[in-house]
Amino acid sequence: MAKTSTVTERPRAHTPRSLRGLAPFIAPYRREVGAALLFLLLAAGATLAVPVAMRQLIDQGLVSGDVMSGDPGARVMALREHFVALFGVGVALGLFSAARFYTVSWLGERITADLRDAVYARVLRQSPAFFETTQTGEVLSRLTTDTTLVQTVVGSSLSMGLRNTVMGIGALIMLVLTNPTVMVQVLGILVIVVAPSMYFGRRVRRLSRASQDRVADTSAIAAEVLNAIPVVQGYTQEAREEARYHAATEAAFDVARRRTRTRAMLVAFIISATFGALLWGLYQGTQAVIRGDISAGHLGQTVVYVVLLVGSIAVLSEVWGDLLRAAGATERLMELLAAESPVAEPAAPLALPPVTGGSSVTLRGVTFHYPSRPKTAALQGIDLSVAPGETVALVGSSGAGKTTIFQLLLRFYDAQQGDVMIDGRRVDAVSLEDLRSRIGLVPQDSVIFSASALENIRYGKPDASEAEVIAAARAAHADGFIRALPEGYASFLGERGVRLSGGQRQRISIARAILRNTPLLLLDEATSALDSESERLVQAALEAAMAHRTTIVIAHRLATVQKADRIVVLDEGRIVETGRHAELVAQGGVYAKLAAQQFQVDTASAEDTEEALAPVAS
Repeated sequence: MAKTSTVTERPRAHTPRSLRGLAPFIAPYRREVGAALLFLLLAAGATLAVPVAMRQLIDQGLVSGDVMSGDPGARVMALREHFVALFGVGVALGLFSAARFYTVSWLGERITADLRDAVYARVLRQSPAFFETTQTGEVLSRLTTDTTLVQTVVGSSLSMGLRNTVMGIGALIMLVLTNPTVMVQVLGILVIVVAPSMYFGRRVRRLSRASQDRVADTSAIAAEVLNAIPVVQGYTQEAREEARYHAATEAAFDVARRRTRTRAMLVAFIISATFGALLWGLYQGTQAVIRGDISAGHLGQTVVYVVLLVGSIAVLSEVWGDLLRAAGATERLMELLAAESPVAEPAAPLALPPVTGGSSVTLRGVTFHYPSRPKTAALQGIDLSVAPGETVALVGSSGAGKTTIFQLLLRFYDAQQGDVMIDGRRVDAVSLEDLRSRIGLVPQDSVIFSASALENIRYGKPDASEAEVIAAARAAHADGFIRALPEGYASFLGERGVRLSGGQRQRISIARAILRNTPLLLLDEATSALDSESERLVQAALEAAMAHRTTIVIAHRLATVQKADRIVVLDEGRIVETGRHAELVAQGGVYAKLAAQQFQVDTASAEDTEEALAPVAS
C-alpha cells in the first residue's frame, strides 16, 4: 500500500543529531535532567576514586616501611582506616549509582509516555485522507517499537554512554598523569581492539534490524489470520496458515541465530582483547615495580584505570549502535508529529446558530476528488438543499457519491470547489467539535468497542445516565438481546463486538445515535444487517427518532426509503433525479431501473424460498 509523503521512510544515514527532536519533550524536566547529570558525575567520580583508594591501601597500609616496622596494633589500625576509606568510596558509588539509575529511568519512562501521548493525539486528529495512504499497522509500530527504542536510549543507553565517556576520559587523564609510558602502549593496543569491534558492531546492528523485520513479519501474519479466523476455518486452511507462520518464525530464528553468533564472536574478541591489554599493562607495570620506577600500589592503580578505559570504550561502541537506531526511530516519530491534517481548524471559528428542530443542509456547486484518486471526481457540481426536519434519501449504485456527501458534511474532507453548509454556516468556518456535535451518525460498518454494552451506547453521549442509555436501546429494539446477555448492560461485547451478530451490532450503533439526540441524523445503510422483522422494528424506531430532526438516509434497499420526503438519485457523482418514490418510478429513469432490478431480485428470492420450502411443507 502506498504511504503518505509525511511519513514515508526514506533511506538515510541516521545520525545522533536526529535525537534533537526529543528536546521539546525533555525541556519540561530540566530539574530532573540536572539531577541525573549530577548523580552521573558523582558516580563516575566515585568509580575513578576506587583505584586511588586501592593505591593508598597497598602503599601505605600493606607495604609501607613505617607500618611494617611498627607494632601489630598500629598495623591493624592503619589497615582498618584504609579499608574504611575504601568502603566509604564503595558506599558512595552505590548510592550515586542508584540515584542515577532511578532518575534516568524515570526520565526515560516519563519522556516516552509524553511522546506516545503526543503522537497518538496527533494521529487522532488526522483526516481520513491520512489513513487512505498510511497503514494503521505502521502507525501502531511507531507508537510501540519506535517509542520503546527511544525509551531504551533516554532511560539507559544515553546515561551509560555519558557515564562511560566521563570514566574513559578520567581514566585516560589519570593514566597520562601517573604512567605515560604504559599509557602509550595501551593506546596502541586499543586501536587494534576498537577497529574490529566497530566492524563486528556494524554487522550486529544490521542483523538486529533484519531480526526485527522478520519478527514483525510473524506479527503481521498472526494479526491478519487471527482477524479472519472464521474464513480460515471455513475454508479449512489451518494447516496452510500454520506452515506459513512456521516459515516466518524459522526465518526470524535464522536471522536471530546469525545475529547471536556474530555478537558472541564480538563479545569473545572484546573480552580477549581487553584481557590482553590488561595483562600487557600488568606486565609492563611489574617490570617497572621490579626496577623500582613505581610502587606496587601505583601498579594496582594503573591496572584498574586500564580496565576502566578499555571497558568504557567497549560499552561506548555498543551505545553508539543504540543511538543510531534510536535516531532513526526519533525521525519516524517526528514525521508523525509534523504531519499536518488537510482539514484544519478555522483561525476564527464562527458559532453555529441555535436550532429548535432539525438543521438545514446546503451543498452548492460542490466538486470533490479524493486525494488518493485525484483524476476521478467523486462528486461533480452537486446542488442540494435539505430543509430543517426533512428526510432525504440518497440512492444510487455503489460509487455514485452517496457516502462522500456524508464525509463532506462531517468535514472528514474539504471540497475542492463549492460550499458545504449546515444551518447557514460553511462547515470549514466553524470548529470541528461544534460541527460534529450537531450530527448523529450510523455508519454502514457498525463499530463496537471492547467495552460493555452500556459504555458502547454511551459513547455517543459520555455523560448520559443509565436510564437514558436504556431508553435509547429500547428505541433501537436492542434492549431485549442486551438483557439476555450474561451480565445484561454490563456484559463485555468483545473485540469489535465478536459476541454479537451483525444485526445486533447495528442496533447498538443505532441506539448510540439515538442517545446523541442531534438535530441532523446521517444514516448510512443503517438497517443493512437486519433481518426483515428486526428491520421493521428498527425502521419504526428510526422513524420516531427522525420526527423532529433533519435526516439524510443512504440505502441500497429501496423499500427502506419509500417514505422519505424526497429521494435524490446520484449517478457517477452527479444528481440525476429528484422526487418521491412514485414520481421517480413513473419517470422510468435511473431510479426506476434500480427499483425494477431490486424488486425483481426480491420477488425471485421469495419464489426460490417458497420452492425450497415446498418439500418440507408437504
